[in-house]
Amino acid sequence: PEQRQLALFSTPVESGDGNHLGRLFVFRDVTHEREADRMRSEFVSMVSHELRTPLTAIKGFVDLLVGGEVGELEEEQREFLDIVKYNADRLMGLISDLLDLSQIEAGKIALELAPVDLLPLIRMVVTTLRRQIEAKGQQILLALPATLPSVRADADRLSQVLMNLLSNAHKYTPEGGKIIISGRMVQGQVALSVQDTGIGLSPEEQEKLFTRFFRAPNQQTRTEKGTGLGLAITRSLVQLHGSTIAVHSVPNEGSTFTFTLPVAEDA
Repeated sequence: PEQRQLALFSTPVESGDGNHLGRLFVFRDVTHEREADRMRSEFVSMVSHELRTPLTAIKGFVDLLVGGEVGELEEEQREFLDIVKYNADRLMGLISDLLDLSQIEAGKIALELAPVDLLPLIRMVVTTLRRQIEAKGQQILLALPATLPSVRADADRLSQVLMNLLSNAHKYTPEGGKIIISGRMVQGQVALSVQDTGIGLSPEEQEKLFTRFFRAPNQQTRTEKGTGLGLAITRSLVQLHGSTIAVHSVPNEGSTFTFTLPVAEDA
């Protein structure tokens, strides 16, 4: 027989004078909704894979052209190719986000947990993004102790989390603003924070911030390119590590994202 999936809702039942009479239980059949979610995730994954292969070829050949491997380029030709490269990079980022999201929803992401030395990893991520951050006139500062214990994490996925948080801070911090990465011990775990002096978020926006495709409705977010998937993926990756991520934000002052990681057993 076909298996059914049910969602359970429960609420207390009280009399008019406040006496507890019992509970009301409602079961709702969500089998078709779950199947639709599964099919959607499979479709997104399939389409993303099919798009990635030709896009990789496009990026590769554009890089060869821009690098002068097939001859010198005129200024106008280089300008056009730079536009192609920029948009190919954007599309590759979108495809990667969609693939990550579909794998997370399908429970197919398996972390390779091992002791990770945080300070070199953080410096590598900062070095990767420093040029584009400083090109916007922003400062990126490290407020880290001289030593931090190793954490139990997947190094690649942890780098992705930090990349997403730094990219988010870079996008929504005006020219001349600051981005600060800090770390400290909290109740036997390592807490990492990414703080910015950006546009900030209202309490209502903070509640929705980690949901898929959410972008705060203001002029700054409308002008910045993005999918609204980065922070949703970030939260899922942090949760896969058995940890949590939180945001503290004040409109027009900035935001601070903080997540924790367990200390490696041999640290």
